[in-house]
Amino acid sequence: MPRKKFDISSLPKYPDLSIEQRLWDAGWAHIAGIDEAGRGALAGPVYAAAVILPAQPERTRILAGVRDSKQMTVSQRERFEPLIKEIAVSYGIGFATAAEIDEIGILPATRLAAKRATDSLSLIPDYLITDYLKLPDIDLPQEHFVKGDMRSLTISAASVLAKTARDAHMRLLDDQFPGYGLSRNKGYGTKAHRAAIQKLSKSPIHRQTFQIKD
Repeated sequence: MPRKKFDISSLPKYPDLSIEQRLWDAGWAHIAGIDEAGRGALAGPVYAAAVILPAQPERTRILAGVRDSKQMTVSQRERFEPLIKEIAVSYGIGFATAAEIDEIGILPATRLAAKRATDSLSLIPDYLITDYLKLPDIDLPQEHFVKGDMRSLTISAASVLAKTARDAHMRLLDDQFPGYGLSRNKGYGTKAHRAAIQKLSKSPIHRQTFQIKD
């Protein structure tokens, strides 16, 4: 039987704490939301972040406006990044390198980045919620939600931290590997980036197993 298509019209206007509240009510105190950034890029690492928000919805009102990082402007992400870190009970950021992506594949590398982010939390979470990323190597109760970064404030907060951390890293890589426009394209396959790869060939931080499509 084919999987039922997700009804996008059922999404809230902004991510909220409905998922978290259900789990808090069930006794799970420390819920870590996890999301990634850079999975589809041609260069650079894949990043993941894990965020635990306080089980006090009134304290998270300061994060109103946080949503899927891809729907936010650069200035919005950079404005909310320190607020997320300030309000979070704990947060962690991890990544897997381009070489690791080439060695084990993008999905296992994304899971590795998520595990590293979770391991870097200052406390062990009781429960994990993700943007439909299953984490079999993490022995914790977990749920995976279609469009999770558009439904859960915790997951969307993780999305922002993963994206801002990766963007900062790509700006540093642009200094080390000039000519590819990494500060602008963040390693994604824009027309200008693909043209630079054709001219310069791939650098050591490019994913050698990823095909460059015209």
